[in-house]
Amino acid sequence: MKVILLKNVKALGKEGEVVKASDGYARNYLIPKGLAEEANNTNLHILNNKKEAERKQKLSEIETAQKLAENLKGKEIKLTVKSGENGRLFGSITGKDISDELKKKFNINVDKKKIAVNNIRQLGVYYVEIKLYPEISTKIKVVIGEE
Repeated sequence: MKVILLKNVKALGKEGEVVKASDGYARNYLIPKGLAEEANNTNLHILNNKKEAERKQKLSEIETAQKLAENLKGKEIKLTVKSGENGRLFGSITGKDISDELKKKFNINVDKKKIAVNNIRQLGVYYVEIKLYPEISTKIKVVIGEE
């Protein structure tokens, strides 16, 4: 019997897949436990519509990320912080600092978790990578100056 998995089932398949299971296993275990439903025309049609909606959503997210990456490309932000001798900062520059400055200066919202900052603890110029989506990223110039 062909069934559509509603949840991941070990040794059978992942959620959303259409798999062939023995009739007894499907009728006595998978369907009553809510792990699967019978793969009839109606359910297959619903599954196809759901997959199409997910595909469109993913394409929309990719397009938005590409536009944002193009918008951020070549941008430069300047942060002024207190520093001690030899240009060492008191603390460090974090993704939140950069995210807040992007919001304030360019009105662009970027999640702080998407900003890859490698311990900025000195005054100077840094190129920081912003990972907007898997395989979509851009770099911005961050200038750290003294107050």
